[in-house]
Amino acid sequence: MENFVVSARKYRPGTFDTVVGQEAITVTLKNAIRNNQLAQAFLFTGPRGVGKTTCARILAKTINCQNLRENIEPCNACESCLTFDRSASFNIHELDAASNNSVEGIRSLVDQVRIPPQDGKYKVYIIDEVHMLSQAAFNAFLKTLEEPPKYAKFILATTEKHKIIPTILSRCQIYDFRRITVEDISRHLEFVAKSENISYEPEALNIIAQKADGALRDALSIFDQLVNFAGTHLTYERVIANLNVLDYDYFFQITQYILTGDTTNTLLTLNDIIEAGFDGQHFLIGYGEHLRNLLVSKDPQTVKLLEVSENIRQRFISQASQCRIDFLIRALDIYNKCDAGYRISSNKRLHLELALMQMASLTTALASKTSAVAEPTRPDQQQSQPPSAAAQPVVAAKASPAQVSPVPLEVKTPPVAESKSGIIVHENPEKKNGLTFNVQNKIPSLKDLQRGFGTARFTEELAENEADQEEAVMSNDLLTQDDVERVWDEFSKRYEKNSQSLFIALTSNTPLLNENKSIDFMVDNKMQEVEVESIKTELTRHLRAQLSDSSVFLNLVVKTSAQKETKPVTPEDKLKFLAQKNPDILRFKDELKLDFDY
Repeated sequence: MENFVVSARKYRPGTFDTVVGQEAITVTLKNAIRNNQLAQAFLFTGPRGVGKTTCARILAKTINCQNLRENIEPCNACESCLTFDRSASFNIHELDAASNNSVEGIRSLVDQVRIPPQDGKYKVYIIDEVHMLSQAAFNAFLKTLEEPPKYAKFILATTEKHKIIPTILSRCQIYDFRRITVEDISRHLEFVAKSENISYEPEALNIIAQKADGALRDALSIFDQLVNFAGTHLTYERVIANLNVLDYDYFFQITQYILTGDTTNTLLTLNDIIEAGFDGQHFLIGYGEHLRNLLVSKDPQTVKLLEVSENIRQRFISQASQCRIDFLIRALDIYNKCDAGYRISSNKRLHLELALMQMASLTTALASKTSAVAEPTRPDQQQSQPPSAAAQPVVAAKASPAQVSPVPLEVKTPPVAESKSGIIVHENPEKKNGLTFNVQNKIPSLKDLQRGFGTARFTEELAENEADQEEAVMSNDLLTQDDVERVWDEFSKRYEKNSQSLFIALTSNTPLLNENKSIDFMVDNKMQEVEVESIKTELTRHLRAQLSDSSVFLNLVVKTSAQKETKPVTPEDKLKFLAQKNPDILRFKDELKLDFDY
């Protein structure tokens, strides 16, 4: 019975040109050989299964080839190449640092380096998993690695470069191997399948490439496993059944239900997935990827980011055309919150179902919002209300002075009323930012809730609306410094118990009122500036409301070193400081013949 050789070994690249997905590194190594500029030590680093050891073996074989080809590839016919292929070369040594990580192992290697090659040009030492060496072994290796004999070359390979000490890294040329793309892995799997006379569906090989997560060796191992399971014909259905992968159809189907607002079938499809043995988080991760793929499919320039086969790519593009971008962004936000709280949720299934129902309700909310915005004006409304009056609130609320058209607009003056304090204020409008305000009860209307505005959002908009309206009209010409200090002290007392540091920052200095109704407040340092800045908006609104003047604004100033008072430290300094406030202290000291206590 002939011994079976796994595909990862059977189809292991033997030349630089056959290495998959590492063109930048292979071209650099070939140019170094061509220009005779080989370093004495190389460090190959990157994820597992991307070709680090393979490239090390090819490099060792190539530099020892006696009849090197013009394209810098080994001839595979000379004695050096033949002995290498039989794993019988005395010039190429492979060591496993995981099992030879002591000082004794490195000392033995250093002793071998002193012996020149008997046949060939270079002695090459390939040390795999070099990050496993101990600190003492690294130190024993330093001198040899920095100044080896001219015939010695070292190739170190590792998956964890951060564990290697900097003195080793500085003595090596570092090559970072990247993860192999799904497209490159799929193409290589097609080559292997054709070589083994195995028929396949492109979607099946694409699923294997995705499951390999950038490691070609893992992909070939999965390929061998699936050939044993499915025989000489790899189909998409058999691959997903063996690898326990959720079918794309589930995600496309559930998205179609969500787009139509069909909560019932959405939950039933999720139940089918769970009953099929898939974990909820498995589905959650896959559906997040599905939403992301739909988003990138909206733009022809980003559709190339899809790592799927051509048939699946067209399905994504087709379904993306049915999705609005704002829907996808909000759905991804819901997914992100669901994913963050899934592990700590006590009822994981309900947590997942609630997220899907929220996504399904997005379609209804967005559709009602669009219809409300695009709703045409009735004929009776067109006669009673001129177009300029309808457009006026948008211009007043959104347009900056530079954007306002110079064409005069008919502006309606809001109704005014006189408050008890005698200050003229405008009445609050009934609408702002598309929300209908019930000013008396301060609750959102049913129409607003149907359009997706919750109570918290409504309350926030209402507060901003009232604050903006009050600030826009109030004026107080009798404002004094005493009024500012009184209102400031009232506000500071809010933080006396809750935040001592903020209370100190607010009471350490006195606010100063200027003629232009600006209030300058000086803080002692940058830390106090950050603390006061965090409540600046709240403080400004409090000042405007209590001082009945919307033109008041606050300026924060940090004390310079020249402005800061020097605190007394020594007893003499303390006496001088107190004497400045009360000169009788010096007379009292002299009469009682007091001295300083050190």
